[in-house]
Amino acid sequence: MQRLILLRHGKAERANVGGDFERGLTERGRSDAALMGRVLAQAGLVPDLALVSAAKRTRQTWQATGAVFPQAVAEIQPRLYGASAEEIAQAVEDAADQASTVIVVGHNPGLHSFALQLLGHGGAGDRARLAAGFPTATAAAFTFDAQGRASYDGVFYAKDYGGGGGE
Repeated sequence: MQRLILLRHGKAERANVGGDFERGLTERGRSDAALMGRVLAQAGLVPDLALVSAAKRTRQTWQATGAVFPQAVAEIQPRLYGASAEEIAQAVEDAADQASTVIVVGHNPGLHSFALQLLGHGGAGDRARLAAGFPTATAAAFTFDAQGRASYDGVFYAKDYGGGGGE
């Protein structure tokens, strides 16, 4: 793997009869997820493999985001639902040999924590802005060198591109 993209799901419904796992995206969440697909593509961040939490909102996020990446293979991974930074890192490590660019579509706080860990390892980038939060429909991108060290490619907030953003 040469590049990693971490994408938080779009804005989700507040409550669902089926519980947290079955919460779907709101209209804004679908719109922001599709927007982020276009933003990532325009930035040249094109995934080969998508590791997607099994929760409804993350599957719907990938459906909207991934529409501009028809070549990407999606793997629904139940272990990413509620995953910690360490669990996300393990999922990425397990998939690292399968693709040159991997996108993880998941949840906070794990994604945010993992992004901050990678940013700390890379020693560059807008740490203050990223540390302030990882709202819905936010993506952070990292490139890895031959020794597996991460360097920061950027953070992309839906709100910066005309989307609704989120909390």
